Amino acid sequence: MSVSLLSLTRPLGSVSGLLQVVSLLGLALLLLKAAQLYLHRQWLLKAVQHFLSPPSHWLFGHIQEFQKEEDLQCLRKWVDKFPCACPHWLWGTEVELVVYDPDYMKVILGRSDPKSHGFYRLLAPWISWLKHRRILTPAFHYDILKPYVGLMADSVHDKWEDFIRQNSYVEIFEHVSLMTLDTIMKCAFSYQGSHQADRPSDQAEEGSAAGGGRAGEGQEQEALGLPGHPLLCQSECEQGRHEALHTSLEEGGKPCCVSMSSQMEDGSSMPDKDLCAEVDTFMFEGHDTTASGISWILYALATHPEHQQQCHEEVQSLLGDGASITW
Repeated sequence: MSVSLLSLTRPLGSVSGLLQVVSLLGLALLLLKAAQLYLHRQWLLKAVQHFLSPPSHWLFGHIQEFQKEEDLQCLRKWVDKFPCACPHWLWGTEVELVVYDPDYMKVILGRSDPKSHGFYRLLAPWISWLKHRRILTPAFHYDILKPYVGLMADSVHDKWEDFIRQNSYVEIFEHVSLMTLDTIMKCAFSYQGSHQADRPSDQAEEGSAAGGGRAGEGQEQEALGLPGHPLLCQSECEQGRHEALHTSLEEGGKPCCVSMSSQMEDGSSMPDKDLCAEVDTFMFEGHDTTASGISWILYALATHPEHQQQCHEEVQSLLGDGASITW
């Protein structure tokens, strides 16, 4: 039985031709993509041409600038050198305009143009803020928050007077986080206790920001009794919530959670899943965010004694001879 040599080379020739066609198509797509990226970069360069910035690499952007020093120090140099705003090239075809002038921000935020949510998109489904914004707003009225000033002051006095007597440097973020945790637990959840006083020193070190965790993270779950909300017994939680609501209303009180629970009484029910999302919102905004803001304020006052003295004089002028604020 004889086999023609030509019949063996035909399949090889067809495969080789197919590979050549695929290679040409791949090369054409690659060139087309490169042209698109080039045109997109030229469009970005034209869009930010009126804003000065440090020299950037055509591919790596400003990555090398941030490798030389800390991110915050590099940004501070840019703020001092370039007025109002500065383009920050993340990559060859990706740039963000860093705006730090208040007049610029007023114009940008005041416009109705669609704005990129950035990393907020990762948090939005978790905190469920937008959906229940109108329900929560009345709970933060000034008249409702005024009585809690005394509780906030008590949370500060629990342990901070001891720090003052030490007359030494204090890592404030850890202790401020515990203080804000105490405050939000007392004001929003009627939890009586002090995580500042009850927390051992070894746990404090494990939960500090320097240790890689968030200060007060373990105490949040312990205080709320919600270590992973799905495992919570929903029937007992719902029963206890309604009992607490009726008891508070009978006593003439109106805690922050009533605005949500009253909506439930009117027939517009809020599922337990959404209610847990509101608990997350309270804890996130009332604990972590507030702790960061207070820590930065204390740091700024400590590094600028003249402004600290002005704030002290203003507080004294408001308090007068009294020891606390009266409305």
